[in-house]
Amino acid sequence: MKSVPVKVEHEGRWVPTTMGIGEDRFRIEAPLEREIVYKSVVDLERKKNQVVITAGAEGESVYRIASVEKVLTVLKKFIIMQASAYRLNAFFMSPAIRGGVLIQDARWEKGAIAVMKTGIWFVSQDTQVCIPLEDVTGIELTSREIQEKNLDVVKIDHLSENEVVTTFVLCPMTTLQVLYNFLKEATHGTEVSEEIDPLTGQVAMLVYSGMDSSAIENMLKLSHKDLDAIYEKLLGMGLAEVLYIRKEVQLTAKGVRYISETVKSPLD
Repeated sequence: MKSVPVKVEHEGRWVPTTMGIGEDRFRIEAPLEREIVYKSVVDLERKKNQVVITAGAEGESVYRIASVEKVLTVLKKFIIMQASAYRLNAFFMSPAIRGGVLIQDARWEKGAIAVMKTGIWFVSQDTQVCIPLEDVTGIELTSREIQEKNLDVVKIDHLSENEVVTTFVLCPMTTLQVLYNFLKEATHGTEVSEEIDPLTGQVAMLVYSGMDSSAIENMLKLSHKDLDAIYEKLLGMGLAEVLYIRKEVQLTAKGVRYISETVKSPLD
């Protein structure tokens, strides 16, 4: 078991320690003194220079580990390939499309896909990509021309840095159908189950197209309060999130006096 320096979160603070990475388990030294078998891991989240590992049948053990990218890359690869998750070997292209535009240097990579509690991981010799399930905007079983042949693929649309990005998965059709069904089930909680009235749907469409609040008010002839009420509806349904809060102000008497003095001619 190879030992590497890491930091672990312990009792609300980050503590320097060492971690052993073995073929079937990893070990965190004092103060945790824990040995975790990869097969007991049920979830893995990536957060900048740290990973959050959840282990145990009920997900009762959570380990937050920070280290350099090289160490985390090795740890993630072992966990993804052996964790308790739906996993299969496949070709993937991620990302293939960004903002509706084909990515010129996108290529198919041979590797593995693991569907965990909070994300879909794609791992190849050179790449580790995670799509958080909460960022998935659509899953479709479709076809794509590959080497002059129309082949079946699973298309996964997801948000990345406020843009819609597309990832493709390619494997035999029987496996592809199972993967599609599994992904639909895993992302079932993100689907819209409520009816949306036409006006709210129209506002959501304009937000999606990049319009700001002023433009939407002008286009739909809505008052500020009416648009706020529709935004509240979208927030309540989990279809939108607050980007920022803008203040509308009016000048006080002091402010008006300042402006009046500023615009006065020197001869006044």
